Amino acid sequence: MKYDRSIDDLEKNAILWWPKHLSDRNASISIIPKLIQTQDDFLGILSLSKKSPFQVFDLINASCFPANLFLKHLCVLADYGGEPIQRLGKSFKSIFPTNEKGHYIQFIWNLKNYQYNFNALPILGLKNNKLLIDGCGLVVEKPLSDIYKDMIVLLMFGSTSKVSDEAALSACEIGTLLGKPKILEKYVRERYINVSRITGGATANSLGQLAQKEVVKYLKKSLGKNYNVMSNGKIELDGYDKKGGMPFDVVVKKDNKFIGIEISFQVTTNSTIERKSGQAADRKKLMHKKGYKIAYILDGAGNFQRRSAVSTICSNSDCTVAYSEEEFSVLSEWIGKELG
Repeated sequence: MKYDRSIDDLEKNAILWWPKHLSDRNASISIIPKLIQTQDDFLGILSLSKKSPFQVFDLINASCFPANLFLKHLCVLADYGGEPIQRLGKSFKSIFPTNEKGHYIQFIWNLKNYQYNFNALPILGLKNNKLLIDGCGLVVEKPLSDIYKDMIVLLMFGSTSKVSDEAALSACEIGTLLGKPKILEKYVRERYINVSRITGGATANSLGQLAQKEVVKYLKKSLGKNYNVMSNGKIELDGYDKKGGMPFDVVVKKDNKFIGIEISFQVTTNSTIERKSGQAADRKKLMHKKGYKIAYILDGAGNFQRRSAVSTICSNSDCTVAYSEEEFSVLSEWIGKELG
């Protein structure tokens, strides 16, 4: 079998678009861009809610804003995520008092006392995926229902309730700003600036990171325990002076022999493939000088639009495969032959 393929050979085996299972997994960690995108509409609903603490329900319905997305905004602003929600569900009955209608919460809004009777809570197994506020769940737009009303009241007004400390609701305070549009907007904007700083870098390359993990998992399983498969590994080479050695997306080691693997899957065109192309000849030269080999996993419609860059990489690769299990098996077979 020919392992050092040309771009034409490679393209015949390419899948070009991200596989669904990776896109689905990526959705669960790429929530922030969607929240930033819908921030103005979310803020608009809050800004118009001036007459009563429950006017927000009418505005959500009137605007057809997804209730699960609205709730997710509140969760992010209050930093009330998966673990607090699960704990709330487990201890709900012991925290909230009851009357003839069931459990209720008392809170303060505009210096007045309000009482809200929960219509759906408590429910068994309260958590993010049940509320459809995880990444995959937010793909489904849910209309306002009793469970969302219950959670929205908790996350908007919980800080002013007597059970605030017990239910860890002290940061659930945005409802206190209704009717104060300038303060409300400043609060939301500043909170999202902080959220973006924290999460922006983590989500920017999430699909690429998931792809890399999948390759590592496959190679570990297929090659067995005699091979050391490392994600984001480094190989020390003569002529490469940076601390720790030359970095690779994946490094495979057996005894004293190494293989470095680079991965690029781009659906849209960007400069990443050009950068890898510019490094390809030097990388191969330094690796071969030490008796090591180099491989590339290349795929994505965007990459194949940069034919010159991909061709350069192919000509400076000992084994080039596309992104699929069938192709991973080709790579694994080649690694087994090279490292023994």
